[in-house]
Amino acid sequence: MAGTLPSWIGDIFSLMQILRLRKNKFNGNIPSQLCKLSSLQILDFSNNMLRGSIPHCIGNMTAMIQGTKPRVSLVPGEVRYSEWFEQDVSQIIKGREDHYTRNLKLVAIVDLSNNNLSGPIPEGIIVLTALQGLNLSHNHLIGKIPTTIEDIKSLESLDLSHNLLSGSIPHTMSSLTFLSHLNLSYNNLSEPIPQENQFSTFNGPSIYFGNKFLCGAPLSDRCDADKNDRDIKGDKHDRVEKLWFYFVVALGFATGLWAVIGSLLLKKCWRYAYFKSIDEAVRRINMTFGRN
Repeated sequence: MAGTLPSWIGDIFSLMQILRLRKNKFNGNIPSQLCKLSSLQILDFSNNMLRGSIPHCIGNMTAMIQGTKPRVSLVPGEVRYSEWFEQDVSQIIKGREDHYTRNLKLVAIVDLSNNNLSGPIPEGIIVLTALQGLNLSHNHLIGKIPTTIEDIKSLESLDLSHNLLSGSIPHTMSSLTFLSHLNLSYNNLSEPIPQENQFSTFNGPSIYFGNKFLCGAPLSDRCDADKNDRDIKGDKHDRVEKLWFYFVVALGFATGLWAVIGSLLLKKCWRYAYFKSIDEAVRRINMTFGRN
């Protein structure tokens, strides 16, 4: 399929719970009318040619908010929670394709990867606190990772790789205790990588590759604090080596000097010969200058 995404979906299919249009040739913007899909739990527009910014009203998809369940109207005046017993959906999350059947009603995923989307990550996404998977990779998103991302308590998989994001990795992300798959590679992120809580479990440096201003474990680039510590230790080591060098030189000089003086003191004949040679040298100098 190709063309632009139809805006009328939000008006006609307001109770839709799954919208998967991945691997097509859709272009243009994501219409804001899709934000009317308040029952939507899986939104997958990955691998298309969509451009523009992610609608801020995406936070209106209330079925992806913690504690909210999708509801389906069966007959006029009667509303009850839906049951998805016959659904079978394959969805890529945590870098692999998972199959969901009976537990599908508990899944909340947004995948907008591999498009040409731009602009910042909207705060509306952070409102979707029941999200388990968020994939915005391979776009042209700019700005910082929102510090309020810690509010998505159920997040298990987060992929923001191959964008133009800048700034630091929010330390608030360390409170995402369910997060087991993370990819922040190939952005413009900087400053030290958080080390506490959940980040201590992310040991693969490939998670952070392509961010030349990031530093700290598990990357080989140490942060300024670590470099300063190393420089201080290096300076102390150099000073110790210099002190030892001067000590050895002085000791060698003193040993040589006392070897000469000691031999003259112990050997009387050597002493007489030494001073006699000095007198002879002085006499020759005087005779030379006296002739001139």
